[in-house]
Amino acid sequence: MSKPTLRTKLCDTMGIDYPIISAGMGPSMLGEATGATVDLAVAVSEAGGLGVLGAAGYSVDEMQEAIREVKKRTDKPFGVDILLPAAQVAAGDAPARTESVSLMHALKSLPKEHVDWFLRIKEEHALPELELKIEGGSTTSRPRASIKVILEEKVPLFCAGLGNPGFMVDDARAAGVKVLGLTGNTKNARRVAESGADFVVAQGHEAGGHTGRIGTMALLPQALDAVGSTPLIAAGGIGDGRALAACLAMGCVGVWVGTRFLACKESGLVDEQREFILNADDESTRRSYLYTGKTSRTIYSKVHDLWEESGLEALPFPAQNLLASAVIASFHKAGKYEYVGPFSGQVSGLIDRVQPAGEVVAEMVEEAVEILARRLPETVIAKA
Repeated sequence: MSKPTLRTKLCDTMGIDYPIISAGMGPSMLGEATGATVDLAVAVSEAGGLGVLGAAGYSVDEMQEAIREVKKRTDKPFGVDILLPAAQVAAGDAPARTESVSLMHALKSLPKEHVDWFLRIKEEHALPELELKIEGGSTTSRPRASIKVILEEKVPLFCAGLGNPGFMVDDARAAGVKVLGLTGNTKNARRVAESGADFVVAQGHEAGGHTGRIGTMALLPQALDAVGSTPLIAAGGIGDGRALAACLAMGCVGVWVGTRFLACKESGLVDEQREFILNADDESTRRSYLYTGKTSRTIYSKVHDLWEESGLEALPFPAQNLLASAVIASFHKAGKYEYVGPFSGQVSGLIDRVQPAGEVVAEMVEEAVEILARRLPETVIAKA
């Protein structure tokens, strides 16, 4: 049986079979290599999509090791996603350091009232001591060093999951690397397009992780108008071939898919967090500042109640991420899994089983091709 054909400008530019990109989801707050792992990136690329390695939680050296591992395991195109906080990019890289520090030691840098809140929760819930380490020289604190490695390794696609990558577009072009920037509104979609990025991802409110205020179906047509000739990729609430077909019909060149791939076996998500996704419905997620200090969507768990009851203001990114990591990792270590809901989008309610990533790609493509090739029923065609 021949393979279905579904090609767009994204496929032609990146040399892939299908216009599906796995989102660059960073590692878990539990100290585990979960999210957009090497395994997941390889699986999606091997299936004909474009797998993206989520390197936001890695050290620069760890990212380089992971890139080289992807290269060993596939000769297909792939991408790497890091975060580009504007303040960090402007200030320049933090000093390089190779030693790791304990998470508990790092907490000492936070405001006393936030640390006291964590210690109070730790005592009230009899949470164990943490042994997690924070690696030195993270990609988020050293974005320019990270970009240098990505360009030297000639990764086919650089993905900025946060921030405008315009400042490095010329260097990327010289290295033969394509550039993608993710946005949550029309204003920033226009900015990223005007900065010279090869692709813009417009991500709707429904998405998991960091997400904005505008729904996908409202955002996409406005973003398409705003970016002009720059190819637009859709994100937010996309989990099957129906959504893929709708985005392509609207004029997008592809889709950026997170939660559906997060539930796949290759994501390495711990079983307790995967169960949250499998048991979710369309109203199971919450959007808050709790996890990172920026608005992000996760599946509701009891940790949201603890945060709301605290009365505390969220710390700036990434300090809040440090605090939330300590809280959530402590609950997980204690086996109190009702407090450890993962980053996930509203599409979680569509997911009811764990599948290989390649199977997800194949099913999405087959369903989208069938929809786009099918004639509209006569009942929906206006009569003369």
